[in-house]
Amino acid sequence: MPDPNPPDAAGRRVRLSIGAAVVLGLVVLSLAVGLGILRGQSAPREVVARATSSAEEVSAGELYVHVLGAVSKPGLYVLRSQARLVDAVAAAGGTTEDADLTAVNLARPLSDGEQIVVPAVGDQVAPDAPAAPGGDGRIDLNTADQAALESLPRIGPALAERIIAWREENGRFRSVDDLLAVPGIGEKLLDGLRDGVRV
Repeated sequence: MPDPNPPDAAGRRVRLSIGAAVVLGLVVLSLAVGLGILRGQSAPREVVARATSSAEEVSAGELYVHVLGAVSKPGLYVLRSQARLVDAVAAAGGTTEDADLTAVNLARPLSDGEQIVVPAVGDQVAPDAPAAPGGDGRIDLNTADQAALESLPRIGPALAERIIAWREENGRFRSVDDLLAVPGIGEKLLDGLRDGVRV
């Protein structure tokens, strides 16, 4: 009489059980990430583009961000002043299935007036423009990539990396003097940079 439970059938059942457990784990992880994004959201408001008077200003404690790319509802949103990139993504309805979250830092603090682009997998992420839009030749500390920063006098690869790391951790530079908060930059070095940089 043949064995009703041959070894390969038992092995198949074990593999199916493991596969089902892995799928269940992935579903639970996806739900947890989704709930985390929703929890990080702080009653954002979507803003419809409209003409505003010069007297109209952003309310204290709020910032405007423009979210584009692989998100469900691209648009302009008003968030609390201490918001991070995860809050902006949540305000825009979360990411689409093809979003490349390895290309963005969800924990990064936001600055008023910034544009956030969430790329899709396979998108070529363009480096930020290093020079000021006015063409004055000065390097914009808030958009310069490492190569642009290294073109400044006495700024090598290590200092350029520290400037970018400070910007990612603290948000935009509000003035050129904020460079003093970057490890390795003192008053003397800052004086040599003033004419070549802007915010």
